[in-house]
Amino acid sequence: MLALVNASQLVTLSGPARPRVGHELRELGIISDGGLLVRNGLIEKVGRSDEIMRGLPRDATIIDAERRVVLPGFVDAHAHPVFAGNRVDEFDLRARGATYEEIAHAGGGIQSTVRKTRAASEAELFKQAKRHAEWFLECGTTTVEAKSGYGLSLADEIKILRVIHELNGASPIEFVPTFLGAHAIAPEFRDTPQQYLDCLVNEMLPQVAAEHLAEYCDIFCEAGYFDLDSARRVLGAARQHGLKLRLHADQLTNNGGAMLAAELGAATADHLEQTGSDGIAAMHAAGVQPVLLPASVYSLGKSRYPRAREMIDAGLAVVLATDFNPGSSPTPSLQMVLSLAATQMKMTVAEGLSACTINAAYSLARGETVGSLEPGKLANFALHDCDDYRELGYWFGVSQTHSVYIQGEQVFQA
Repeated sequence: MLALVNASQLVTLSGPARPRVGHELRELGIISDGGLLVRNGLIEKVGRSDEIMRGLPRDATIIDAERRVVLPGFVDAHAHPVFAGNRVDEFDLRARGATYEEIAHAGGGIQSTVRKTRAASEAELFKQAKRHAEWFLECGTTTVEAKSGYGLSLADEIKILRVIHELNGASPIEFVPTFLGAHAIAPEFRDTPQQYLDCLVNEMLPQVAAEHLAEYCDIFCEAGYFDLDSARRVLGAARQHGLKLRLHADQLTNNGGAMLAAELGAATADHLEQTGSDGIAAMHAAGVQPVLLPASVYSLGKSRYPRAREMIDAGLAVVLATDFNPGSSPTPSLQMVLSLAATQMKMTVAEGLSACTINAAYSLARGETVGSLEPGKLANFALHDCDDYRELGYWFGVSQTHSVYIQGEQVFQA
């Protein structure tokens, strides 16, 4: 048995057993001088410290939070953690004035990482991904959605998904696997994109499903990548194979991606920088959760952020995530994302915390087990070196994570 006591604020996120919307995003269920009791990896009780200490067995392990803020482990609902190399050369090109689109058109971008990832062995990919997992832990993240998408061939996509499976056995983090073979047209099919669609539908998806390597299927629905008809075909096939749906939508242009996510009843539509009021209304009507990725807007040097306030006012269950990847968002820090959400999208830190804990958990079908500190849920929590939760969005460029626990076991100590 483990007892945590003396938290300046125990941010429980307790509430209804569903994603939070509207004013609920600001209701954090804070317990001052809070504590919690853990037995067999599950939260047994939450309350004030004196309540937790009352009748505590002598052999219980006691963690003194020493007036730190205690939060549920962050849930990162959009990430690309398995790839080879980096794209620091493109980062430098963008600083010199090149755009993301220009670099991609010249053979860089996603295709650059595809070349490196195809050339890497499974062991090499695992070694680099294990390092990325450590970065997530250092930022207080305990659950991560993990996309493939840098292989773009049957063998290489399977290789990436197997690395994600290996990570789940080697890291305390839970990685939720998503098949993103439709991240871009494979280079060998550049002049015959319909043949690549055939490969996705007839070869990749059946194999991924047969080996139970993914829970979700995603697609980059964007001009120059996959249009609406292609997305319908791929996601329709994915659903037939039992996969749940996610979409990269309306990132660079408003081409109807959010509307398509609503039409298909996808779990999420992600990015949404260009989404208008009609797309927002359609997502609300269909119960699609928007996953907003302000770090990618920042990293690409763009200025148009998703219309977060309009989405919240419309009743959408907003999610924040990092979009961790080597090209457009090389950060695992949801603390940085909280800062960007506050400064660039005018979300309060309370709304941001709900968006990257409980709402993110529900977007991954994990809301019954993680995302809040409530009895019966996994004891996934982090202590942060501050005494007011708002400091997590106020200070930026430095991690405030003091220690992280997953199922009641300490997995990181600063």
